[in-house]
Amino acid sequence: MHVIFVEPGFPNNQREFVRALSSAGAFVTGIGERPLEFLDDELREWLGAYEQVSSVVHEPSLHEAVRRIQERGWVDRLEATIEAHIQPTANVREACGIPGTSTKTAFLCRDKPAMKEALRNADIPCAMSMGTSSMEEAMAFAESVGYPLIVKPRDGAGAAGTSCVRSDAELKQALNNSDVPRGAEVALEEFIEGHEGFYDTLCVDGEVVHEFICHYYPNVLEGMRNRWISPQIVATNRVAADTYEEVKHLGKKVIRELGLETSATHMEWFYGPKGLKFSEIGCRPPGVGAWDLYCAGNEMDVYGEWANTIVHGRSVEQPSRKYAAGMIALRPDCDGHIVGYEGVEDLHLNWGEWIIDSHFPGPGSKTQPVEGGFMANAWVRMRHPDYDTLRKMLDTVGETVKVHAR
Repeated sequence: MHVIFVEPGFPNNQREFVRALSSAGAFVTGIGERPLEFLDDELREWLGAYEQVSSVVHEPSLHEAVRRIQERGWVDRLEATIEAHIQPTANVREACGIPGTSTKTAFLCRDKPAMKEALRNADIPCAMSMGTSSMEEAMAFAESVGYPLIVKPRDGAGAAGTSCVRSDAELKQALNNSDVPRGAEVALEEFIEGHEGFYDTLCVDGEVVHEFICHYYPNVLEGMRNRWISPQIVATNRVAADTYEEVKHLGKKVIRELGLETSATHMEWFYGPKGLKFSEIGCRPPGVGAWDLYCAGNEMDVYGEWANTIVHGRSVEQPSRKYAAGMIALRPDCDGHIVGYEGVEDLHLNWGEWIIDSHFPGPGSKTQPVEGGFMANAWVRMRHPDYDTLRKMLDTVGETVKVHAR
């Protein structure tokens, strides 16, 4: 099988998808923005061919590159795993007659208001929402739905560019910050109270062959806005528990309604006073190294399983569910440059056998802003057979490991 993979060199974990495709027996052609010689020897070895383009999100350039590849031989699949790459890749895939996620499905998984409208029409519970480039429409929506509201980019990922507003004044400020008065579009959503988590899958022909469930502590928006919080993502090993049946049922219904076929999926959900509510879904793997947690927690190669679904149309391994696995982000006490750490030695002394890996930028390293994400600064990933014990371990890490900057 010949698989074209979009952007094999950046970010760094993209190489894992190429490795997996090659190991599954595919001939892999990469399309990327870096010169071939900038890729490391191992990555170049996994790639059978390579095309450089100025930008993988510039659709005409991507289309031309795919056509050049097709002139040299048959192409079975064209795959992308980064949110910003999904729609241009789907458009080119369809234009070039290559099987895979359709442009319609890619659009519905990218455009938040259209996504929620389609799912509300299918009786899937989700927040009231709209997309607009009008201050007047936004204010009318606020009057109709009430505060608080979430304001985010129509095609955003994670908490980037997202804010929670609680008054007309805050809404107007958020709209101004998003350039709505100058024609930019935003998504407005009813604020849903409750605990936030995500449901991830690998699907073959629309059927879920692997599923994983994670929890955020605290919810993303809070965790990405407060320096003092050391936010966590924890993947449960209790996926088979009855308490998750509703989440799994909801996720599978969303996958069916949006026409997802052979693909990775990443679906966010809330559970609170109004029950279980769908938040959003992407036809791609999750970010922040979540698949690495699944690999460590389930003693399996999730990247390899993704490649098997693409190349062979089936899964090969089964998850052990032996460990819950989680990560905790550790923020510097101020912006500037790292000057040192405390508590790291005790971390390894007390919990060494349960540490998957960690990242502590060296002294002198420039800090990244709080909103940069879970892996922007220092972090630790751990696993344990008992979910509740893992949570206590991660809490202790957050309380005792300090990152100092100036």
